[in-house]
Amino acid sequence: MDGNPAIGDAVADDSRKRDEAMQVETHDFVEVMAPDRSRTQPMDGFDDGYADIVDYIVRCTHRIWDERDIGLIYTHYTHNCVLYTPMGTIYNRDDVVRDTIQRLVSLPERRGQATQVIWGGDDVSGFYTSHLVTGSGRHSQNGHYGPPTFRPFTTRTIADCMILRNMIYREYLVTDQMAMIRQLGLDVRAYADRLARAKLDQGLTGVDIGETGVSLGQYPPDAAPDLSIASNDLERLTLGWMHDVWNRKMFGRIRDVYAPNAQWHGPLMKELSGTSAVIHQSLGLCGTLPDARFTAHHVCSQPCVEGGTKVAVRWTLEGHHLGYGILESLGDPTGKHLRVMGMTHLHYKDGRIVDDWTLYDELSMLVQVRMAQMADRAAAAPAARIASGDAAPAVQ
Repeated sequence: MDGNPAIGDAVADDSRKRDEAMQVETHDFVEVMAPDRSRTQPMDGFDDGYADIVDYIVRCTHRIWDERDIGLIYTHYTHNCVLYTPMGTIYNRDDVVRDTIQRLVSLPERRGQATQVIWGGDDVSGFYTSHLVTGSGRHSQNGHYGPPTFRPFTTRTIADCMILRNMIYREYLVTDQMAMIRQLGLDVRAYADRLARAKLDQGLTGVDIGETGVSLGQYPPDAAPDLSIASNDLERLTLGWMHDVWNRKMFGRIRDVYAPNAQWHGPLMKELSGTSAVIHQSLGLCGTLPDARFTAHHVCSQPCVEGGTKVAVRWTLEGHHLGYGILESLGDPTGKHLRVMGMTHLHYKDGRIVDDWTLYDELSMLVQVRMAQMADRAAAAPAARIASGDAAPAVQ
């Protein structure tokens, strides 16, 4: 077998664990949404009409977002669900309903196409789904993006959901909002400033946590990653090379695990090919945050009907804006603390990665930088007024 023998063995092992759950990659929409599909896996506690966990997440997402049955959120999310996004966290179901309504008000023509679902778990301990969606439409109404621009858009979203007995109780959602803002022709800096000011008005501030953990004191990065979240050899191999690339800065490892003609599908709807392109994109993100610490928070995998195995990883990068990279909207290095929430789907085939879907939101990073800069100016203003004699210090 071509490529990394260890990866090839892991893929072969996974291929013997195929499940009967639907895979959406090779099915037409009419097949995916067929109303008479019978149960193909145990789904204790789930509503009738869901054949398996993939059918559940694709079908209920379609019903809520495309058919506008937003009220299904009340029967598919717990009252105290937590929704994590790169722009902030939602802590209850009613706010999820309100957020969904607001987005559909602005983008009534949006349609989301399920690209793939990678999942793990069962109906006893709970399921975990990582759902990649390609959304498209037109900005035709006034809303949180401002007056309608009537421009079309195409963006990607990955939603990771934790589900038990028909109810989503935790969700991690990454949407490429920067791609949306650019395609709508909006002023990126002005839009980011508006979001930053709104967060500051809510009492939120950017907090610098200091060292990131990559090189504590004068020590080098850890030689090996924490593999406790992995459940098979392929997942352990994935966490291993990602740690080597992001924490140990061994970008040459990409050539060991990616096929020479690998496709990379990234933020801003970039479509690139080849290991050199993947290395450049990785270096570009690392160049912006050269001291960043990479942490994998969840990994799961599924054999694929197209051959090989697909792996989903949810991760964060945390560091400081200390350099130049591919994120041109951030401008010159500011030194500000940044936290990047990211998700990656990988398709291993014949021992190598042939497709990589990586998603993070550049807009979130710009908002974090602008929040920190605005907070600095607000803190400096009273001292400047006192120094100039325009204001007297408060009486102690």
